[in-house]
Amino acid sequence: MSRCVVNAILYDPEIEKTAKRLRNGLQASVESDTETEYEEEIEVEQQPDGKLNRGHAQDMALNKTLQDLGRPTEAQHLLCIDFPELQEGFELKSGLIHLLPTFRGLENEDPNKHLKEFHLVCTSMKPRNVTEDQIKLRAFPFSLQDAAKDWLYYLPPGTINTWEGMSRQFLEKYFPASRAANIRREICGIKQKDSENLYEYWERYKRILASCPQHDISEQLIIQYFYDGLIPMERRMMDAASGGAIVSKTPVEARELISTMAANSQQFGARPDIPRRVNEVNVTSLNEVKSLLTTLVEKLNVGTPPPARACGICTSLAHPTDAYPTLHDETPENVNSIRFQQRKFDPYSNTYNPGWRSHPNFSYANNQPTQQNFYHGPPPPP
Repeated sequence: MSRCVVNAILYDPEIEKTAKRLRNGLQASVESDTETEYEEEIEVEQQPDGKLNRGHAQDMALNKTLQDLGRPTEAQHLLCIDFPELQEGFELKSGLIHLLPTFRGLENEDPNKHLKEFHLVCTSMKPRNVTEDQIKLRAFPFSLQDAAKDWLYYLPPGTINTWEGMSRQFLEKYFPASRAANIRREICGIKQKDSENLYEYWERYKRILASCPQHDISEQLIIQYFYDGLIPMERRMMDAASGGAIVSKTPVEARELISTMAANSQQFGARPDIPRRVNEVNVTSLNEVKSLLTTLVEKLNVGTPPPARACGICTSLAHPTDAYPTLHDETPENVNSIRFQQRKFDPYSNTYNPGWRSHPNFSYANNQPTQQNFYHGPPPPP
């Protein structure tokens, strides 16, 4: 009798665990096959001709709605700085951020001074496995405000990844070549003011030099420009202190001599009393007086004219009494006629009139003395 040979199956006391293990292995193999196919598709899309990639992007764009296409994405809000990866656990402390200097982008602000103060604060913090440039790159945006921060936001995303690139972009924006050229001209034409002592003049000169570290002026020319700008008295004193002439000193020795004399001027020197010159006047007071006089003249010109006076003889407003035309005639007949002009006794006049009361024909008094009282001139010619 023939017997059928069948593969024997071993007994598994934990058959459920074995089945779970087999299912996990099958799922892992399926996922690996899917990833392999996805990588192959990516390689096909990244071919040099780019035809397949563009076609795939167009298909995806066609499948999106207008609302999806107009919705902003996270990629549109990226900063211009591409921060390097740091070790886990590193963060900028709030105390460091509050110590950072601020720069607003105003014309009177010094960008070089801002970078110096920023460097001073960042060097005070040195965590492990983090370089100083990485700290500066992450802390620099917190030091900008107002227009300067807007400038940082307007830079293209991902264009800066080092601190050197960040500082170069900052100086190109807020310290252009034209500003550096103006400071160089100011250094070359430096002059000591009459009201300045040697210490104040030296400090002002050093402040101008520090505002433009890239002035590219040699030490010899720096001393020469300072010496040429001295007033004659200070120049003679410096030549005497240098043993005859400062040109006999080296640039280092000349700087030490200037620093020593400036410190001595600060401690014991007094500001010289500059006498006022003849041509020096207070322009402000003159302008005030001129403005006051102009106002008074305008008021006089705009004032109301005096009222016209009527003539006492003819009651006309065209001329005053002393300008009556008949009075300027020198003939005695006209003068006598004016003096002996009789009043009209019209009882029916519309104006005030004494009427018949003063009429000479109805008066009991003697009219001869009255006539003599009115007559003061010479007798008429025969």
